[in-house]
Amino acid sequence: MPFLGQDWRSPGQNWVKTADGWTRFLEERHSGYVSDINSYCTKEDYNKENLFNSMNYDVAAKKRKKDLLNNKTKIQYFHQEKWIYVHKGSTKERHGYCTLGEAFNRLDFSNAILDSRRFNYVVRLLELIAKSQLTSLSGIAQKNFMNILEKVVQKVLEDQQNIRLIRELLQTLYTSLCTLVQRVGKSVLVGNINMWVHRMETILHWQQQLNSIQITRPAFKGMTFTDLPLCLQLNIMQRLTDGRDLVSLGQVAPELQVLSEDRLLWKKLCQYHFTDRQIRKRIILSEKGLLDWKKMYFKLIRCYPRKEQYGDTLQLCRHCHILSWKGTDHPCTANNPESCSTSLSPQDFINLFRF
Repeated sequence: MPFLGQDWRSPGQNWVKTADGWTRFLEERHSGYVSDINSYCTKEDYNKENLFNSMNYDVAAKKRKKDLLNNKTKIQYFHQEKWIYVHKGSTKERHGYCTLGEAFNRLDFSNAILDSRRFNYVVRLLELIAKSQLTSLSGIAQKNFMNILEKVVQKVLEDQQNIRLIRELLQTLYTSLCTLVQRVGKSVLVGNINMWVHRMETILHWQQQLNSIQITRPAFKGMTFTDLPLCLQLNIMQRLTDGRDLVSLGQVAPELQVLSEDRLLWKKLCQYHFTDRQIRKRIILSEKGLLDWKKMYFKLIRCYPRKEQYGDTLQLCRHCHILSWKGTDHPCTANNPESCSTSLSPQDFINLFRF
């Protein structure tokens, strides 16, 4: 650095060896340093902005890829144990992982729907979850729920049985999702909203498939239902527990239409589902002054729940508080584990996990 009195003029510049000239030199050198620093800061900010944008793009791309994987995955997460410990009197903290979603993951519902004794039980349980418990399912439980539902739909499409039952289940689920999706932003559903919209589109596709089913008459030339004696036909019809099935059966043939209107048939159906007190509150008389059991039945089902009956149910061991399917081995220390088991209805299963 030149000293005062030294010639520090640059070529082409008319500098003076004075204090003012030295001041001017320092000012210009300082402005040059500031310019270089500003230029460097500007480049650094630009690089940081590009890096930030790049990171945002990568995160968004990974998120889209993850959502796509969640939507398309067909793999259900299985646990080795097919039972779960529950305790009705415990607090939420003591429950730990004992939640509805965890129970739905651990219990073997995928194989249960292949068992005709458990099929209606699982469908009813899916319906109850669709009505009021969707917001309590974890991400894995949601995928298991949709995978099991897809297997149910595929089974119905192949067997062409229980079509109305699954239609009602899908309609209940779609209605619940419409209500919950409209409340987006209030943390009512676990997961990305786009994922739930995709699931709603899938449900609509399943409904279209069920609506387009064409039931073909089997090429069977042997004895049919109408060839049986009337007493046997009535005996079989008395085993139907849903009045809508009786109405549908009566639409098959004119002779079955007469049997489906039998008063004794509808009387037994009312007495099976409802108590005498409930029946007395909903008495309907026909034009002939007789009890119209058919009209009474359809009025009663709008006022009271029907009796539920299943071939097989989930069992709760009162001794060790373990929930499992009947016949599933679990670590019970009781001398006679079967005597400690209690059958649970689908609603009882839901109530176990309410705090």
